[in-house]
Amino acid sequence: MKTKAIFAGILACIGITVQAQDANIEESKGKAIVQAFGNFHTGLGAHYNDRGFDLERSYLGYEYKLTEGLTVKGVMDIGQSNDVSDYQRIAYIKNAMITWKKDRFTLNGGLISNNQFNFQEKFWGYRYVMKSFQDLYKFGHSADLGLSVAYEFADWIAADAIIVNGEGYKKIQRSNGLAYGLGVTMTPVEGLQLRLYGGLNEGGAPGERDVTNFAAFAGYKHERFSIGAEFNKMWNASHRPDADQQGYSVFASFRLSDMADLYVRYDDLASRNDWNRDIDQALAILGAQFKLGKYVKIAPNLRMSMPKAAGANHAYAAFISCYFGL
Repeated sequence: MKTKAIFAGILACIGITVQAQDANIEESKGKAIVQAFGNFHTGLGAHYNDRGFDLERSYLGYEYKLTEGLTVKGVMDIGQSNDVSDYQRIAYIKNAMITWKKDRFTLNGGLISNNQFNFQEKFWGYRYVMKSFQDLYKFGHSADLGLSVAYEFADWIAADAIIVNGEGYKKIQRSNGLAYGLGVTMTPVEGLQLRLYGGLNEGGAPGERDVTNFAAFAGYKHERFSIGAEFNKMWNASHRPDADQQGYSVFASFRLSDMADLYVRYDDLASRNDWNRDIDQALAILGAQFKLGKYVKIAPNLRMSMPKAAGANHAYAAFISCYFGL
């Protein structure tokens, strides 16, 4: 009888262990990350010869949710580089990170997404059509190596802080400086979202100045439309003294149906004492988005760029932007 009792106890322990393992397996889950941004574009008028198909960027990766609030994520970014021919593609590690969430607290470590304009990019919602203002005009990096934390104090207010190398995910750390950022996000009433962000990127080499960033954003989301506006200021761009830039972006979208919507956006970039006048411009975009099932989006759009350089003419272009993503 004792032998049978011991044997039964062992079987019971094994059963409990198997159930616990099954529970952990159920809690753990992963998903593939596959995204591709492409377009067909043609210049209009004097820029008619600038036309063709383009694969702008691809993301390949995997995210796995472990137990106890832990998540690991790895993403490859395959895109174009200014350092090589447009016919070539360069692959980078975009994310190699671990996230821990506990109640209202979140901690990220590794090659992480930056806090500087991630919120505005998600609100804009058409990253595959055009980057958000700060990303488009190089006010900061979308990912970097370091740590970030976020805490939700209440349903209507949260804060985040980050410390990273400051050189982005495409370069190794070559200087002694670090970059710091602090942001606050508020939702005072339903649908209204506000965000303030300030950042400092230390100059790590002799003669380099600290780069300082400030961003303010306000947006409102409704089930039928959304509208947002952001103002951005950067002091000592590229660590150069008095190389200040500022600008704003205003955008809106209107839902026509579950499968279609319209969007419009206007940007304006300026530099102190016109030091960057060859790059400074205003930009307008008008388009529509059509969802072809769960994974594919197509967005025809018209663009007008208005350079501020002396004697520069306005440029017009038509795009058909395409997105595939799991």
